[in-house]
Amino acid sequence: MKMSRKKKPIPETPHNRQKNYILTEGTPIPPLVDMGVFTKEGKVAAPMQHKYRQINRFLEMIDDTLEERKSLSVVDFGCGKSYLTFVLYYFLTEIKGMDVQMVGLDLKADVIANCNEVAKRYGYSGLRFECGDIGGFAAENRADMVIALHACDTATDHALYHALKMNAKMIFAAPCCQHELNSQIKTETLPLLTRHGVIKERIAALMTDSIRANLVAAQGYRTQLMEFVDLTHTPKNLLIRAVKTQMPSKARTMYKKEVEDLCKAFNLEPLLYKLLNQG
Repeated sequence: MKMSRKKKPIPETPHNRQKNYILTEGTPIPPLVDMGVFTKEGKVAAPMQHKYRQINRFLEMIDDTLEERKSLSVVDFGCGKSYLTFVLYYFLTEIKGMDVQMVGLDLKADVIANCNEVAKRYGYSGLRFECGDIGGFAAENRADMVIALHACDTATDHALYHALKMNAKMIFAAPCCQHELNSQIKTETLPLLTRHGVIKERIAALMTDSIRANLVAAQGYRTQLMEFVDLTHTPKNLLIRAVKTQMPSKARTMYKKEVEDLCKAFNLEPLLYKLLNQG
């Protein structure tokens, strides 16, 4: 009779190691259930695995900046239907145990009314939604964190400008539809970059977000450009993540000069630069 051999355990490698997600299965998180990401039992729905990973990745980007905070005020500019707003509120209050006051701002009255109803149904007492534009809200309020994930084209510049004026400690902006510089960009020394429309468009978009990141850094923020996939869009966008820090004036001057040099070389007048210069 042959003796059965015990199977050797499979060694743990980066390929088979179970990832520890911030939002773990087993708890029926209301926003994720309504989005169809979780079942009513708190399990990840099979077709929604990619959304589940995207949401956790976004929360990881937030979590890295929080440090030891007990309370937090958050403004979400252009919140739209607020899928991530609800998830973020849950994460901050239920997982991080923070006292959170969060407001979502959008121009669509019907969307705002629906979001307020959902927040009430979830019992999210520190979360409210208001109908209005970015400038009108920012003029009278302060926030620890500002989020702008749905601001199209130059609306992102206004969101960043008001976040800086509000002296936000953390800024998260995922720009899209960067059209402004595409109509401005000109160069006599590097015509290859602007000869073909599709190349010109992509270069202008990358320049737009590079300039934004530098201008935010010049205001004293540790700024990063990170890959981000919004829940409502499949293309990969860039996320501008900025954290207020003590930055030497020499470094701040350098970041601004880099923007000015680029603008001079390509005949650019970005909106955020003009807004910051006018005060």
